[in-house]
Amino acid sequence: MNAAIRTVVRSALHYGMEPWAISRGYHGLINGDMEPIKSRDMSGIIQRGGTILKSARSDQFRTPEGQAKAAAMLDEKGIDSLVVIGGDGSFKGALHLEKLGINVICIPATIDNDIACTDYSIGFDTAVNNVIDSVNKIRDTASSHDRVYVVEVMGRDSGYIALYSGLAGGADVILIPEVPYDVEEVCKQIEWANGQGKTYNIVMVAEGVKSVSGKSPEESPSMEIGHYIQEKTGYDTRITILGHIQRGGAPTVRDRLLASRLAYQAIELINQGKSGKMLGEVDQVVKAFDLSYALAQEKQLNLDYYHLSKILASI
Repeated sequence: MNAAIRTVVRSALHYGMEPWAISRGYHGLINGDMEPIKSRDMSGIIQRGGTILKSARSDQFRTPEGQAKAAAMLDEKGIDSLVVIGGDGSFKGALHLEKLGINVICIPATIDNDIACTDYSIGFDTAVNNVIDSVNKIRDTASSHDRVYVVEVMGRDSGYIALYSGLAGGADVILIPEVPYDVEEVCKQIEWANGQGKTYNIVMVAEGVKSVSGKSPEESPSMEIGHYIQEKTGYDTRITILGHIQRGGAPTVRDRLLASRLAYQAIELINQGKSGKMLGEVDQVVKAFDLSYALAQEKQLNLDYYHLSKILASI
């Protein structure tokens, strides 16, 4: 996000605008936690993970009264346009503000990569590379001890992280929310691979997976699946839940470039007097979509990658 913030500020200054920074999202907006920001304030942040503006949830903003208070605060400060960097929830909030007369432009930033109208969201590439870095280390110990490792990654409703990191990391099995799993088939795949001479296995699991029965695991899916694998196959099985390590670290080149391109275009749109837009990169071209349209779409995971992973694991 910091690369996007940096570009928003410096692009705004380029056009003679006065940028303000709002800390802690809508919570900070309602409470007036904002101040003018200068170009020098952006020095040395492009390589930092997270966001210098910090993030927070706001139950108050979910109410019409809270939304009206946020809009009034912008009017009080003389702020006529708002750039919102975030995911689905942030965009829905922006849509409420636009209906109250606030000019809004949205930039997708979520590691889940589940925002429609853009091939990738800011943060996804960094998260996947964080997972790959961890999987490379897990593979070292898995191969040394002849173990099965079940690795759980984020993705409550979207399997992008699990699928991309599983395919790039050479996982034997990839389980994603979009495709219900059969734990018996998982065990068969592991036994088949070991029958071909493999001595260790990586099973990549998204946190939101569901079994073919339609049920979600009662505990962490990786724990339930890992325990079943060990009981069924007898193979020494270990579970690793990567958790919030996926959200941190220096952003990749790809994320920095994407953030910079989208953020610059956000200021271009404001300079043109446009509002109610979400920016996305589609086939390497930055495009603007009506925010209401983008929110109404459901992003579809490219299952060609999933089928490819199954082919590669079956040879």
